[in-house]
Amino acid sequence: MDITTLLPITAFIAITAGLWAVVTIFSKKSSRASERLEEWRDPFARQKREGGQGGSAMGNMFEKAAPAMSRALESKSELEQSKLKTRLANAGFSKPNATRNFLAIKLICLVLGLMFGATYGFISAGFGKDSMMSLIIGGGIGFYLPEIAVMFLKSARQQKIFLQLPDALDLLVVCVEAGLGLDAGMRRISEELSMSAPEVCHELATANMQLQMGKPRRDVLHDLGVRTGVDDMRALVAILIQADRFGSSIAQALRVQSDSMRVKRRQLAEEKAQQTAVKMIFPLVLFIFPGIFVVLVGPAAIQIMENMLKD
Repeated sequence: MDITTLLPITAFIAITAGLWAVVTIFSKKSSRASERLEEWRDPFARQKREGGQGGSAMGNMFEKAAPAMSRALESKSELEQSKLKTRLANAGFSKPNATRNFLAIKLICLVLGLMFGATYGFISAGFGKDSMMSLIIGGGIGFYLPEIAVMFLKSARQQKIFLQLPDALDLLVVCVEAGLGLDAGMRRISEELSMSAPEVCHELATANMQLQMGKPRRDVLHDLGVRTGVDDMRALVAILIQADRFGSSIAQALRVQSDSMRVKRRQLAEEKAQQTAVKMIFPLVLFIFPGIFVVLVGPAAIQIMENMLKD
C-alpha cells in the first residue's frame, strides 16, 4: 500500500478524531449556575431534565456545541441576522435557537463536504488540481445544502398557508359574526382546523399566545405577517390593523378579504387547469405517440418489407 492510498485514510481519521474531540469538549457537564441560567431562559428546562425528556445524547451534545459552532458563521450585521431569522421563520423554524442551530448545521455540512470532497479527490486523482477541485466542490455543496433545504421548505410551507388561509378565514368570519372577539375566534380556529390546516393553526395559536402574554395587538399581527411571508396573510394583517386602529367593523373587513382570497384561489385553479393541455403535449409526443405509431404502422411496415423481399 503506497503513500497515495494511506494519506487520504490518515487525513480522514485525523479530521474525524479532531471533530470528536471538539464535540467532547463542548459536551462536558455544565455547572449549577449555567443550569439555573438555562432555567431562566427556558421555563421548561428543569421539567425536561427531571422528566428525562432532554433528548438523546447526540442531541444534547449538539445543543451544547451549537453556540460555539455558530459563532464562526454568524454575521455581524443586524440586518443580515434579521433576514436569516425571517427566512427561517418562513420555513417554519421560529424558535429562539433556530438561527444558532441553522448556522451550526451549516458549519457541520461544510466540514463534511470538505471531508468527502478531499477523500474522493485524493483517492481518484491523488495530489493535483483535480483533487483541489473536488475539495472545493464538496465544500460548496455542503455549505449551500442547508440553504437549499430551507428554500424548499419555505416555498412548500407558504404554498400550504396560501391554500389553507381562505377556509380558516371563512371560519373566522363565522366566529366573529356570531359574537366572538378576534382573539376568541383565532383560538377557536386553532382548535377546529388543527388537522386540516396545521400551518395556519400553528401561526394563529402563536399569535393568540402572544396576545395573552400582553403584547400589543398591532405588533402581534405584524409579526404574524412577517413569520408567514405570504402576501395574502400580510394583506389580511394590514386590514385587521386598520380596522383595529379606526374602530371599523372587523367582520366586514374579514368578509371582504375572504371573498377576495377565494376568488384568487379559484382563478389560480382555473389557470392550472388551462395549462394542463399544454403540459400534456410533451408526454403524449415522447411516450404515448411512439407506441401508437408502432401499433398502427408496424403491421403495414412488416407487410411492405415482406413484399419487397419477395420481389
